[in-house]
Amino acid sequence: MILKTLSIRRKFMAPLKLTEGRPIRQIILFSLPLIGGSLFQQLYNFIDTLIVGRLIGVDAVAAIGAYYPLSFLIMGFVQGTCIGFSIPLSHSVGEENHTAVRQYLTNAVWLCVALAVILTPLMVALTPTLLTALHTPNQILHLTIIFTAISFLGIPANILFNYSADALRSFGDAVHPLYFLIASLVVNVILDLIFILVFHWGIAGAAIATVISEFIGGLLNLTVFPKFHLGLTHKDWALNWARIKKMNLIGLPMGFEYSVSAIGAIVMQDAINLLGTSIIAAQSAAEKIRQLFTLPMESVGAAMATYQAQNFGAKQRGRMKRGIIDGVWIQVIYSAAAFIIINLAKTPLVTAIIGPGHPDIIREANYYIIIISCYFPVHGILMIFRNTLQGWGHSFYAIFSGMGELIGRTAAGWLSIAGFGFTAIAYANPLAWGLALAYCLLMVFRVFRRKNFLDD
Repeated sequence: MILKTLSIRRKFMAPLKLTEGRPIRQIILFSLPLIGGSLFQQLYNFIDTLIVGRLIGVDAVAAIGAYYPLSFLIMGFVQGTCIGFSIPLSHSVGEENHTAVRQYLTNAVWLCVALAVILTPLMVALTPTLLTALHTPNQILHLTIIFTAISFLGIPANILFNYSADALRSFGDAVHPLYFLIASLVVNVILDLIFILVFHWGIAGAAIATVISEFIGGLLNLTVFPKFHLGLTHKDWALNWARIKKMNLIGLPMGFEYSVSAIGAIVMQDAINLLGTSIIAAQSAAEKIRQLFTLPMESVGAAMATYQAQNFGAKQRGRMKRGIIDGVWIQVIYSAAAFIIINLAKTPLVTAIIGPGHPDIIREANYYIIIISCYFPVHGILMIFRNTLQGWGHSFYAIFSGMGELIGRTAAGWLSIAGFGFTAIAYANPLAWGLALAYCLLMVFRVFRRKNFLDD
């Protein structure tokens, strides 16, 4: 019995070869650890917000909400760029080109170091100016600056964590990043409680806990790479400008795509800030809950990017098409289940974050959740088509899907200022998703029909 259990565990831990087997089965199996990771991530975000809200206060919740658009802009750029750097690695794994695998892996390390060196001091220095320009209310401005500056000091840890996990997934290993994410989240919660309750560091303690836990998670990811027997030599660490160029051509557009859509979120946050601290807290709490339910869709999208990248490298055109169809079905079925659950649980979840003494905030947060949950299928299908483009190496096209999100969120921000108020804010994300999906649908069909598609 013990041997059988160990055998099952080894099979579960083994990297998946996404160029073989039934597409829907492989996508689901590869998605499950990613979904588990995103659920734990959002569970942590929920617990973190709950700890901050109950132990520090509603102003601290609003401060974290005011930081979110800048996080979307910069950390989103980091996340997108790291995913993009791993796409050529996935192609090489699919091709079984071991020299390219080693060279892409090592040159990506140099790119990640450069990214950290450039972004970290720049964003820390700009923090007060950006938050003031966003009309962050004076009541929470000081708290928001503290939380944002410390979070940006942790950019190197964020890069380490993201790229190491993305590289492992390129090899088909989505399980170890899940385990190490869970470990880092547990550390994060423990450090939250220690820094806030014992050391009385307030919102700064919450930010420091996140940075430390991400660094630990990244170090844990690094311990797995020796199992792939890559045989790295000193020569592999030499700069290969052809590899660097290809990674930048895919990675930077993916990062900019995240940032372009984030600019819309910044415009929207500016509009939310003008509506007052109560609305900021309501939208922040509702968004935390919304993300708890939509990040699994994004995890399926991330699995789709790796699936498409490996099959692109192996030139498996039929599997690529079937993967899109199966991915859409997965998202539609999940969206229906998520709609039911979130609407049944919305009031207890919002109350847990905000506390029972704020009925107006709870009512507005519930209103936001009702509206946005109706459009979950749009978000889920967008994740399939956008990540398909990225998996094929056409991340430049994804920038324009980000433009769709920018237009949608910007329009909603203007409408809220023009008199539509919080209703416009509630429709911002659905409008952004719809415009981005329309573009991605068009581009996937256009790219797939090219005669030289697999030679791009």
